[in-house]
Amino acid sequence: MIVRRLSWAVALTALAAMSSMTLVYAQTSQAIVGATTVTHGTSASTESAASRTTSSAIANVKRAAANAADIFRRVPCLSPKGVSKTMRSLPNVARKLAEHQPVTIIAFGSSSTEGYGSTGPEFTYPNRLAAQLKRKYPTADITVLNRGKGGEDAPEMMQRLKQAVIDEKPDLVIWQVGTNAILRNLDATATITLVEEGISRIQAAGADVVLVDPQYVPAVNQKGESASRMVQLLNRVAGQRHIGIFPRFAVMREWHEKQALGFDRFSIADGLHMNDWGYACFAQLLGDDIIRSVGQLQLGVNAPSDVLTYRPL
Repeated sequence: MIVRRLSWAVALTALAAMSSMTLVYAQTSQAIVGATTVTHGTSASTESAASRTTSSAIANVKRAAANAADIFRRVPCLSPKGVSKTMRSLPNVARKLAEHQPVTIIAFGSSSTEGYGSTGPEFTYPNRLAAQLKRKYPTADITVLNRGKGGEDAPEMMQRLKQAVIDEKPDLVIWQVGTNAILRNLDATATITLVEEGISRIQAAGADVVLVDPQYVPAVNQKGESASRMVQLLNRVAGQRHIGIFPRFAVMREWHEKQALGFDRFSIADGLHMNDWGYACFAQLLGDDIIRSVGQLQLGVNAPSDVLTYRPL
């Protein structure tokens, strides 16, 4: 029933966007007709005004079409009302976008970054994130590289940090870490020490950093004390280092406890990895955070009103 109601909300929102497109299209057609029936004696200023009107109307049509397309590409993913937003500014990404320079984002992590549990490469979170950012910044050159490798945690990730991450000269590194440390009973303090070293090396290379903490799923929840400690430590180091963190554990717990979604709604049968819907919602909310953070930094105050920040559909 929840999915059905959300689907109707998506459809109604899309219809509203389509109605707006129809109205703007009619205005555009009128402007074009007016421009093509100008007599030989019409002044240059009048022709210029008509041209500007036409260009403005066409731009409105394109914006309406982009908004409608985004509605259809977003999954019905409710806003996590009980989760605080912990994304900090992303100065390197914001600067590169403002200067129309290429932006490279690296998704670094283990199997949930690699995309285990998805039904195809296009449904992994890095590819979903890339598609969302492309819709938001259609003229920008944004590359999202997937550097996830199943079974790894901080010790293995640090061994390949230079080749897989730093040598790519990223502007933003989204580092998902900690889940396998919990499952393998690795020492949490030692894990965090490695994470801090990795953050230092990434920042020294000139990139922004966003951490992603473990997922809230049965396999992780069986080690509840270790999971809670890892989440706390990752959030603490993010605050101390003034970097972003996406609170995946809290977001997914909100899905299950507050939104009454069964684990099978967002994870596969192994009780650990996310499914297509889980990856889509995760990428969508993460993308919203990135867009809002960039918008706030570029404007100096608030993000544009059309930024889709945790928007319930």
